Amino acid sequence: MKLLLNLEEAAQFIGSYLFTLYLGIEWWWFWAWLLAPDLSMIGYLVNTKIGAFTYNLVHHKGVAVLTIGAGIYLSNINLQFAGWLLLGHSSMDRMFGYGLKYPDNFKHTHLGMIGKKE
Repeated sequence: MKLLLNLEEAAQFIGSYLFTLYLGIEWWWFWAWLLAPDLSMIGYLVNTKIGAFTYNLVHHKGVAVLTIGAGIYLSNINLQFAGWLLLGHSSMDRMFGYGLKYPDNFKHTHLGMIGKKE
């Protein structure tokens, strides 16, 4: 099952990259901005509750889809790119086992504890 879920995330990651190319964005922009959503971890400097909130807000796929939709509605390619980037980044994170965070500990995610072998 884990392999199947990782393949699904990989397909979303690849699809996100391909959609940015379809938008006419140069190929390297996706790779240059790929880790930018991790700046949301800055909330952890306050505490784990704020950190989990800011991290989850940026890494929630629903937010990515809404951003893409807003970009389409407003005919704004930059907003569409941001949405595809968020979706791609979130899919990449989930492939590596980094899920949405619980407020008690950075390593406690909806996919289990980071670094714990199954």
